Amino acid sequence: MAKIICTVTNDLNFDQRMIRICTSLTEAGHEVILVGRERPCSPPLLHQPFVQRRFRCFFNTGKLFYLEFNLRLLFYLLFSSFDVVNSVDLDTLLPGFSAARLKRKICVYDAHEYFTEVPEVVRRPAVQHVWEWLARQLIPRVPCAYTVCESLAQVFYEKYGTSFEVIRNVPAAKRLQPAASGTGGGPFVLLYQGAINEGRGLEESIQAMAQLEGCELWLAGEGDLSERLRHLTAEMNVGQNVKFLGHLTPAALAALTPQAHLGLNLLKNQGLNYYYSLANKSFDYLQAGLPSLNMAFPEYHQLNEQYGVFYLLDELQVPAIVRAVNELKSDGKLYKRLKVHCEEAAKILNWENEKPKLLAFYEWVLSSNWR
Repeated sequence: MAKIICTVTNDLNFDQRMIRICTSLTEAGHEVILVGRERPCSPPLLHQPFVQRRFRCFFNTGKLFYLEFNLRLLFYLLFSSFDVVNSVDLDTLLPGFSAARLKRKICVYDAHEYFTEVPEVVRRPAVQHVWEWLARQLIPRVPCAYTVCESLAQVFYEKYGTSFEVIRNVPAAKRLQPAASGTGGGPFVLLYQGAINEGRGLEESIQAMAQLEGCELWLAGEGDLSERLRHLTAEMNVGQNVKFLGHLTPAALAALTPQAHLGLNLLKNQGLNYYYSLANKSFDYLQAGLPSLNMAFPEYHQLNEQYGVFYLLDELQVPAIVRAVNELKSDGKLYKRLKVHCEEAAKILNWENEKPKLLAFYEWVLSSNWR
């Protein structure tokens, strides 16, 4: 068994993906430490079966944050014992790679996203150039890597020459209750869960509420656009139909999701990260028996061909959202068909079926001489 340090730049309480991964590795007998950040508004850490550590940084945004966090992470790793450092995304890879190289240990790269193609980076060419330079220097030198979907694995191999295993970001299987999603009276509830950030179709979703009768929009999360979207909600005079629920723990979110009727995962084609994405929220909706609106991007199209669980949009425009919601709200047969398909697919697309891939990957990593 090994000592594994996993590193992220976000808060730990709300990172369902890393909680699943670290719990699975711990249950397999490994000693796991998850390292992240503590924001000024971060709540106390929730108990987990693995060790958690958060850095409270002086800077919380921008270049100075990344510089401070990476330096602190590097010194932490240099003065810690470990067999494997699992660097999650490009923004923690440099200290992980450097510490592993200096200590003759193993560095694993966990590419949760196409970091150099996220909208916040794409719209700043100079920043994108720096991150892309770093990616070209490091990723080809990391032989142990995995990502969340086939599209990203193929792109990364073609661009950097490194083979990536695919371990999808799917939730644990849930036992659906008789009253779960899409039942009962009241408004037709649209649910968005996740970071309230650029390129998530949230502005268009709020604008669509002005044209949707008998509907509510629930936003579960916070992010860079939180304040702007609250202002937009007031300007559109839809405050009575849009609820900002703030950050929710994974347990609270799991309880909330089945109360909705339709999940939202509407990404702008604003960088290849979103175009090739396979967002965990789509699987969270599916696991709750909840049909969802997604863009007709490659991974969602492929999954829909196989399972028939999504309503796909070809364009991210307010009229398209309004048409889709009204159709699902009024066409009971279509909605029920999608819901039944979600419930069937949930038996397959769950962490219980994906976890063996993670454990097999680490068994391969630890049995090979990568040092």
